[in-house]
Amino acid sequence: MKTPSARWKCVCAYDGTAFAGWQSQAGGTAIQDVIEARLAEILKKNLRISGSGRTDAGVHARGQVFHFDAAWPHGEARLLAALRIGLPAAVQIKSAKLVRPDFHARFQAKGKRYTYHLHLGDADPFTRPYCWMNFRPLDLAAMRQAAQRLCGRHDFRSFTALNGPEKEDTVRDLRRLEVIGRGRHIRIVAEADGFLYKMVRSLVGVLVSVGEGRLTPAQVTEILAARRRTALVQTAPPQGLFLDRVYYR
Repeated sequence: MKTPSARWKCVCAYDGTAFAGWQSQAGGTAIQDVIEARLAEILKKNLRISGSGRTDAGVHARGQVFHFDAAWPHGEARLLAALRIGLPAAVQIKSAKLVRPDFHARFQAKGKRYTYHLHLGDADPFTRPYCWMNFRPLDLAAMRQAAQRLCGRHDFRSFTALNGPEKEDTVRDLRRLEVIGRGRHIRIVAEADGFLYKMVRSLVGVLVSVGEGRLTPAQVTEILAARRRTALVQTAPPQGLFLDRVYYR
């Protein structure tokens, strides 16, 4: 009897250093391409996977979610084992579960959490690939004040690199923007119902500008209210950013 097709939900982690981001690229240089190639080997057919969203080139993930439809009669544990064999060391499938046929990794996501890592001064070779090194002192108290002004439901057009039409919805509910310092290591945690293109890296860039004294928390409020991207908003480099978790009901 032929096994019917079913929907599978997977959670994966990856070191994005050597990849052209999540979304499939010509030449197969994206994480999506690598996973799809491995699935084609396992299932003996080509298929497309749908991710919860894109991550840019150089950005990492601990909890990216994707789904696909396939006929696999051998159960969840064996699919997970098969997926873990043959992938690059920089990509790990953390779980593979059967879900309802109407589950959608992107459209049913209710929120995401990102973490950005900063390092004060020269980081060691094992830290450098995963942080933004800052050689100027940062005023964490001022950064926290600015972060507090950004939390809540706002139009974040000033904090996205989108070049789309003005009518595009840029309102998001930023539930958490926290600056956590421990020694020379600083983490910025951002959680929202969704994020715009390069929004997290733009938020981090502005907070660092505040920490360095080039912007004030009051100016951050003005930038937010302007609803227009300006040169005052710098984009933090990608290597410090991690997609930690995607939330579903």
